[in-house]
Amino acid sequence: MATNRSQRLRKKLCVDEFQELGFELNLDFKEDLADEAIDAFLNAFLKEAMEANGLGYVGGDDFGLVCLQKRGSVSEEQRVAVEAWLKGRSELTEVTVSPLLDVWYPEKPINPVA
Repeated sequence: MATNRSQRLRKKLCVDEFQELGFELNLDFKEDLADEAIDAFLNAFLKEAMEANGLGYVGGDDFGLVCLQKRGSVSEEQRVAVEAWLKGRSELTEVTVSPLLDVWYPEKPINPVA
């Protein structure tokens, strides 16, 4: 694909100055945790960590991708807030939060801030 793209096309493709950032989560639950406790955790996670920070979550109960609910990028502060919320939960034995990455093209590096 050509690299000399119009602004409209760059926006449509979410590249260059329109790159959108998010992060991945890996969650390990305690072995003896009941299904009801996992459901309660997920409901609290979606309400308190995602919606409260204007974020959206795509994935399952143990792995997923976090991005903004609207068009744009997750900030480092939002990523840290979600990580802190997760690490404060007793239902989890381990939490892995990735660095910010391009949510549309994860293999591409993050554009430098200009």
